[in-house]
Amino acid sequence: MKQIDLDLLNKLIKVRSASSDEFRIKKFILDYIVNEKSTWKVEPKIIEGDGFQDCIILVFGEPRTAIYAHMDTIGFSVGYDSELIKIGGPKVIDGTKLVGSDSRGEIEVDLMLIEDEDGSERIKYIFNREIDRGTILTFKPCFRENDEYVQSPYLDNRLGVWNALIVAKNLEDGAIVFSTYEEHGGNSVSFCAKYLMENYNIYQSLISDITWVTSGILHNEGVVISMRDYNLPRKLFLNKIIDLANQSGIKFQLEVESTGGSDGGVLQKSYLPIDWCFIGAPEDNVHTPNEKVFKNDIIAMVDIYNFLMKKL
Repeated sequence: MKQIDLDLLNKLIKVRSASSDEFRIKKFILDYIVNEKSTWKVEPKIIEGDGFQDCIILVFGEPRTAIYAHMDTIGFSVGYDSELIKIGGPKVIDGTKLVGSDSRGEIEVDLMLIEDEDGSERIKYIFNREIDRGTILTFKPCFRENDEYVQSPYLDNRLGVWNALIVAKNLEDGAIVFSTYEEHGGNSVSFCAKYLMENYNIYQSLISDITWVTSGILHNEGVVISMRDYNLPRKLFLNKIIDLANQSGIKFQLEVESTGGSDGGVLQKSYLPIDWCFIGAPEDNVHTPNEKVFKNDIIAMVDIYNFLMKKL
């Protein structure tokens, strides 16, 4: 098995950035790009700031295809009377450690799941004081790896971001979008895609994200090319990607699901004529502090992106 350095992934996971609260991860990624870009094969143009909220766009050479990787994560908002309200779709497990900060300092709390007599459930936090309303809490980082796999909260989608940054090192022609809000409704990709379409004639996109282990998708069987989830990529574009994947010799598996979504679904629902395909490694223990991805599948994910960005 190829060796991969996941130190950058570990650092990405430690940065708190639930949906709507992406400014910290934007700064981390932007600082990383500024420090590293001189060592890359092609130095990209960096587009960010006014008109792009917390998104970052990188443009390399003469781009034909864009990679989209969402920077946000699931989490919780603090409500009234110690209540926690979901951001996105985190799995609620009693005793889960959550972290954050408010006007009085750093916070580490235990999540408590309460089931009422009528069968309804409430989510609360246990802490020695009241936390400011609206404070955002996220899973406490706990990065683990061995020779076979990596396990951590927020592999969805820190691993997709990591993949895009690794691919950036050798990318000659292409664009990379680090997007926001994906876990809680999405739509920052629409204005990024509009910018790339109008300024660079980019009509093709790959969604660098993490999918799920299911009855038809297994660990250690390669990167996943999603033929559909709740949304449907255009068949002609999908066929082109599968044909190229077959030529590449890289191990991959095909996903066909009825649920799930991504930045690709947001592109599909926009008015823009942008083709998209979700390609990523599979994980289990989805949306928990114990998401798990096998290293062979991570390697295949990087390899297929390097290959497709040259061929598409």
